[in-house]
Amino acid sequence: MDDSRRTLHIASWDDRFLAWLLDVLLVGVVLSALGEAAGVFSLLTGSLSVTTPFTGLNGLGLFVYWTALEGRQGQSVGKMVMNIAVTDERGNAIDYGTAAIESFGKAFLLPIDILVGWLVYEEEGLRLFNKLSSTVVIETDEEEAGKPSDVEYVYPDER
Repeated sequence: MDDSRRTLHIASWDDRFLAWLLDVLLVGVVLSALGEAAGVFSLLTGSLSVTTPFTGLNGLGLFVYWTALEGRQGQSVGKMVMNIAVTDERGNAIDYGTAAIESFGKAFLLPIDILVGWLVYEEEGLRLFNKLSSTVVIETDEEEAGKPSDVEYVYPDER
């Protein structure tokens, strides 16, 4: 057997949903606060502000948020809390371009993205845009998250 073989544990739909919900709430609060500030500004200047849930600025905000965080470190805040991450099919980090493809579906086309995933890729635990971007969402080891694989840490109580 190949010693370099990796075992990836695909994240559950429940963990993925909770991570998504946390992200949507976080981005929604930030965008609402910015919208309120813009609303005050628009009242003063006489211009109009247009936002609609999960489209327009909210969808764009979520797309930028997921692309930036997942392209940089494979995890959004919701994924960090749920100890899951998005990786390529081999468990390696993804780049910003891949993160943009993966994020597009959940930011703008979530019902289609999930429905196609459940109907066509149920066994693999993929959304449509995971398949299109060749990504998977995996469980991370809470103990080892963020630690280099070639370093062992010895804590004061272990000496």
